[in-house]
Amino acid sequence: MHRYSPGGQRLLEVASEVFYTEGIRATGVDTLVERAGVSKPTLYAQFGSKENLVAAVLEWRRAVRQAALTEFLVQTGGSAAERLLAVFDWLARGHGKEGFRGCPFTNAAVELPDPAHPAREVISAYKGWLRERLGELAAQAGLDDPDEIGYALLLLIDGANARVVVDGDRGAMLKAKAAAARMIGAKDA
Repeated sequence: MHRYSPGGQRLLEVASEVFYTEGIRATGVDTLVERAGVSKPTLYAQFGSKENLVAAVLEWRRAVRQAALTEFLVQTGGSAAERLLAVFDWLARGHGKEGFRGCPFTNAAVELPDPAHPAREVISAYKGWLRERLGELAAQAGLDDPDEIGYALLLLIDGANARVVVDGDRGAMLKAKAAAARMIGAKDA
């Protein structure tokens, strides 16, 4: 992961919060540098452009999320099927947090429709990693067609994230977990 100056790191952290709570397109460079307490030259020296800052924010979020989920699954232990369903528990924790506005990667994809935007690669990489991780757990659980199961489970996850945004359904991820348990034939969800 890239290392930034203290001002660059502060800008990354502030931009992560502001982009998530207020939107990427709605947030200008002036707002970001003011809230981070840095200058515009710091932004451009560290990131080159707002577009690259968006990509860096999502890359930082991706690294943090992947490490956190990986550690959670190690600590959870249990069978592969139990760990597969535990992914939904981990995600449900986020749904319960004040200010949760859906998946930051999906939100960014909606705001950044240009496939050439530098953040689009990061978004795809995170979603691909999660789908692959779900597929790996499905394979470890001995399930037939684990790649297809990983894809289907990602659809459940993305749907649950959308339910929170659309309807405020904070229990959507646990409902998705119950559907996942039925899909994989698990007895306990």
